[in-house]
Order: sequence, then structure tokens, then C-alpha cells
Amino acid sequence: MNTAFQSFLTRRELLTRSGLGFASLGLMQMLASRGELAAVQNSPGLSPLTPRQPHFPGKAKRVIHLFMNGGPSHVDTFDPKPALARYAGQLLPRPNLRTERPTGAAFPSPFRFRRHGQSGIEVSELFPHVAASIDDICVIRSMYADVPNHEPSLLLLNCGDARQVRPSLGSWVTYGLGSENQNLPGFIAMCPGGYPIQESQNWQSAFLPGAYQGTYIDTQHQQLDRLIENIRNTAVTREQQRQQLDLLQQLNQRHLEKRSNDAQLEARIQSFELAYGMQRDAEDAFDISREPQHIRDMYGPGVHARQILIARRLLEKGVRFIQIWHGQGQPWDNHDDLEVNHRRLARQCDQPIGALLKDLKQRGMLDDTLVIWGGEFGRTPTVELPTPGANAGRINGRDHNHWGYTTWLAGGGVKGGHVHGATDPFGFQAVENRVHVHDLQATILWLLGFDHERFTYRYAGRDFRLTDVAGRVVHDLIA
Repeated sequence: MNTAFQSFLTRRELLTRSGLGFASLGLMQMLASRGELAAVQNSPGLSPLTPRQPHFPGKAKRVIHLFMNGGPSHVDTFDPKPALARYAGQLLPRPNLRTERPTGAAFPSPFRFRRHGQSGIEVSELFPHVAASIDDICVIRSMYADVPNHEPSLLLLNCGDARQVRPSLGSWVTYGLGSENQNLPGFIAMCPGGYPIQESQNWQSAFLPGAYQGTYIDTQHQQLDRLIENIRNTAVTREQQRQQLDLLQQLNQRHLEKRSNDAQLEARIQSFELAYGMQRDAEDAFDISREPQHIRDMYGPGVHARQILIARRLLEKGVRFIQIWHGQGQPWDNHDDLEVNHRRLARQCDQPIGALLKDLKQRGMLDDTLVIWGGEFGRTPTVELPTPGANAGRINGRDHNHWGYTTWLAGGGVKGGHVHGATDPFGFQAVENRVHVHDLQATILWLLGFDHERFTYRYAGRDFRLTDVAGRVVHDLIA
């Protein structure tokens, strides 16, 4: 066969064009109707972020994930345990479960809990603004993960696997739904001051096309030029830049056609177009000075108020998935001085989160926006013991706890004013209506209109999914 012809036509393309074309069309139509054909969603000529329909009509259209990285203590926030006070300073009447570090006696919460809303759900004094919207919140008190370590737990929650390279939840969502704004990324990760641990692995696209990877924004900066590097081109006009980009796209497209639509090359081509679009839309989206003063006052001062308000503006502009991290590293990882640190951290984010819930509701967006709050695990109800080189030895903090912890959801079709499941009387282990991380992921996808078992991507000869071979939809969470 002619060498030049070989470079343009693969063996599969040759067979398809030589008699199987009509059969392929019928097969593609059948698979597309079942939502099982990735190639249809990513056909040449279409932007990978083109809006698409899920398997069935989902109640949620967009997601905002408020990530309290480091592991907030459930027994100090949304899962009150009065039994701890009765055993303060004493060993629990049950063996302490094994966690990352040795723990000792019962450590009662230093924070008061009070009932809120018509539902009467108890919430810690740490979150009064969030508590004001408790009737819109579904509190899951029976979460559990696999191990008490940050790195694997972060990857399990974000990517569905604690060890292997897998696409993140935000990448799966944008792969499945596309984006409603082609001039902004479909998936944005915001973290002030730097990266969380595991860095960009938390929002990786892995073997999915690169267009679905999260775009990182360091929200400690306020000026657009520092928020998004190279957002302005001072060398040429927009018209000249458009002409340059059109020429570049033509050359790249020829290059792509000769390489059987290479996914990495296609992602790079799309990134040029997205970057050009962002020069026009990003300035408006990230400029909170365009918000009325009463809205800015409602969110309050500080970096967390600013980044959560930016997130709401991005949601309005069609961004599909936004992940907001509390800060670099693992700020909620309070092995020492838990009372001081949890109070400080909650003060930073409670008012903006409460404002977000109210703001989405008053704009009619809460019904189809899924809000997720939580960390990669919780913390022990027992005090962490001094360990040389591991903590400061003050005996006033809690160790990691993957056996049982709390996550809450709001909007997007969840059952508001509802508590699901429970931990044991001391808060050590989920014992009632337990929800594994994969169950949570399956439920999130269901709210968005996807059957997690059918929502797959073929790579290296097998079909992959976010929940691997596990997970069940927790229908009791759904309104």
C-alpha cells in the first residue's frame, strides 16, 4: 500500500469505508442512544466541551464542591455526641479503632450544638450561617472510607481509586455533560495559597481527553493577571490574534488528521481556543467588584468570601464543575489545638458558605446546583496521644478517622432537612445506613443524570468508570 495513503488512513478506517460504513452508522446510533459511545461524544469537529445530554434527565446541572481538606471533625460540626461528655478523660467502653496514630481517652466536643430550622437538625456553633439553611441540606452522618491517610483518601474521594491514576469526579462530569460556556473551562479548581497535598492529581483527567482536566486558580490573588497567567496579550490586537489562531488551527488540524485524531494533540488544539475565549470572558467572571455591595456584604470579607462568590459567578456563566479547597496543604488536619484551629477555620468559611446557599436559592439556582461539603475523612472522638515527631504533644487534638464521618449535600435534587445514617454513640464508626465513598460518587452521578455502571470510558482495552466495580445509588438522599 502507498506510504502516503497509509499515513492518512488507518486499517480500521479502510475497513469501515470499504463496505461497513452503513453498518457502523447503525451501530453508532444504537450505542449513542444507550449512552455508551464515547467516540460519538468526542467526534472530530466538535469541541469536547460541547453541551451533551446525560443518560436520563438529571435534577442537577452543575456542581460546586466545598473541600475542607485535612479532615474536619464530624463530632465538632454536624454529628453531636453527648455520650463523649460522660466519658471525658476516660477510656471508652469499647476498644478504640485503629487509626493512623495512637489515641487515648474520650475527647468531648468543646463546641455547643443547637437545633435549627423546621427540621430541627443539630449543628455546631461553628457553623451558624450554614445552619440557617439546614432545611435545604441533607446531612450524611454515616460516611466511611478505606484508610486513615490523606493521600489515598483524597484520591479515593476525588478519583475513585486510592492508588491508580484515574480521572477525577470533575473530569467525569465535564466529559459527560460538557460545558455551557465554551469560553471558560468546564472544570475549575480553586485553592488559595498553593496546592493541596497530591496537588493536581486531585483534578486530573488521566486517560480522559485533556480538555476535561481541572483548571487551577490560586485565589489568594485579586488581580486578574495574577489569578490567570497570560490572560492578556499586549503584543497584538484581538483581531490579529484571531487571525493567527485560525492559521494555527488549520495547520494543527492537518497535523491531527494524519495521526488518527490523537487525543493529546486534540486536547492541545482545544486549549488554544479556550485560552483565546478566556481573554474575553474571564475578566468579567472573576471581577467581584461588579457585584452589588449588599451581595458582597452578605458573603463577607476575606479570601474565602471572594473565591466562593467568584464560584457563584462562574456557575452562572455555565461552568459545569467547581471545586473550592480551603487552602494549601491540609488546613483542617488538627492533630493539636483542635478547638482553636477549628474555630478559626470555620470562621473563615461559614459566612461565605451560608451566603452561597442563600444566594443560589434566591436566584433560583439551588434546585439544579448540587453543593457538596466535606473532607476526605473525619476525626477520632478520642484524643490523639503524644507521638515524637508526629505532633506537638499537647493532647488536645484528634487523629484521622475513616471509620465514620460526615458529608453534607444541598440543592440539586437532594432531600433537604434530612439526616441520613448514624455513627455509634461516640462517633467512631458508621453503623446505620453506611455510605461508602463509591456510594456517594454513584449518587452524585445519578443526581446529574448518569447511571454510574453505564457511564464508562474505554481505555487500554477495558471500560473504566468512576466507581470502579463498586458503589450503589443511595436513593434515600434524593428528594
